[in-house]
Amino acid sequence: MAAASLPFDTVLVANRGEIAVRIIASLRKLGVRAAIVHHEIDAAAPAVALADVAIKISGKTPVSAYLDGEQIIAAARAAGAGALHPGYGFLSENAGFARAVAAAGIAFIGPTPEVIELMGDKIRARNFVARGGFPVAPSAIEEDDPSTFLARARSIGAPLLVKPSAGGGGKGMRIVRDLDLLDDAVAQARSEGQRYFGDGRLYVERYVEKPRHIEVQVLGDAFGNVVHLFERECSVQRRFQKIIEETPSPALSAKMRQSICETAANIARAAGYRNAGTVEFIFGGEEFYFLEMNTRLQVEHPVTEMITGVDLVAEQIAIAANRALPFRQSDISARGHAIEARLYAESPERGFSPTSGKVLMLDYPREQGVRVDSGIAEGQSITTAFDPMLAKLIVHAQTRDAAVTKAIAAVQDLVLLGCETNADFLARVLGDPGFRNGAVHTGYLDENPEIASGPNDAPDDVTRFLAVAALVTRPVRDAAEAVPALHAAIGRWRN
Repeated sequence: MAAASLPFDTVLVANRGEIAVRIIASLRKLGVRAAIVHHEIDAAAPAVALADVAIKISGKTPVSAYLDGEQIIAAARAAGAGALHPGYGFLSENAGFARAVAAAGIAFIGPTPEVIELMGDKIRARNFVARGGFPVAPSAIEEDDPSTFLARARSIGAPLLVKPSAGGGGKGMRIVRDLDLLDDAVAQARSEGQRYFGDGRLYVERYVEKPRHIEVQVLGDAFGNVVHLFERECSVQRRFQKIIEETPSPALSAKMRQSICETAANIARAAGYRNAGTVEFIFGGEEFYFLEMNTRLQVEHPVTEMITGVDLVAEQIAIAANRALPFRQSDISARGHAIEARLYAESPERGFSPTSGKVLMLDYPREQGVRVDSGIAEGQSITTAFDPMLAKLIVHAQTRDAAVTKAIAAVQDLVLLGCETNADFLARVLGDPGFRNGAVHTGYLDENPEIASGPNDAPDDVTRFLAVAALVTRPVRDAAEAVPALHAAIGRWRN
């Protein structure tokens, strides 16, 4: 697909960080002009430097700037953009924004607003999937009959998972194993749902103990063609947020893989889905249940690209340009094994608390089969204004064992000074026997807190290591060896 064949020559990237860099990379390959919006806090970010046009936006907070749809659409018009890519997060699953973009005469690189409204709302999506005869976990939805919600929830039996309807990223979710605690869990989940999403609606579903999180990448065009690009496993999580993803899943037999992937494609087909999306399932034993659908590109999409060779962003752009999918299901094959590790600015040893600082030195691994999607550069300040993800390290190898070994080496070869990250933690997870044996589930890290806490080095040893590191750093040595100004003023005089 060449730029000359597209109905637009400029695409506005309505996002930041590594996903903005990733989108621009595909635009470059297609010969399409890249425009980007940015808050002043991101003025020195790589994505801004890479774009052909950068337009500053503002807000009361940095996040609010990227949530200002009117300001972003005005920027798209100013840049002469014929299309807009929302990336993920921010406004990517906002049906009102997608509708406003289309009303402005700009192609929205994502599904239609109607499908976002249907599949982006957890309750509507679940009801739609259940009506289609697809597998869903036993559940109770509050808005069906608010007065009986708690009674219906109790009738399902423990354990239960309480979830905000409009939620994402694990916010507001509560696991209830004692039904006497259900009222409090519901109140807390509703409060968080209202605070984070402006929507306090809830539902509960049967919680599968030690579940695995399996998701399937789908693509659909405007002509009714839908394909899947196999599954990803995202079971290594902390606080319901993904840390490490891989494909293929070590938990699935060939028969189960086919069943889950075909179910996902059929759900997307039934919804009239267009563009890239992900159908997510909870898998336990030999059963799987529909969890939700993400109506956007996923953070972990690179592992799918690594095993299939398909550029998902380029396909998104082609679909938005009203092009038919260039392949059928039988044309798509998977090769080898891929793993992605998310590099976060956080301290796992201190309860995954966020960290900040200025990037003094940055060097990523460059081995064959290693890909790095990054949104930061040396000299850039890392703040707590946004999600803590800094980069993603993705590896590909012929076997899972080889991919795990390569992922550990890649994480250990990473150099980032000036801001504490979770790199050592990632290496511990990847090297953990449970992970290496493929025996993880979404609560695995909670069951094994020692992986996050790290080695039990004595405080004196840690102090010595830090002192040695400081003394081999030139600025510290210069400062230690410098003659104080008061003494230097004495000159050559001696008593």
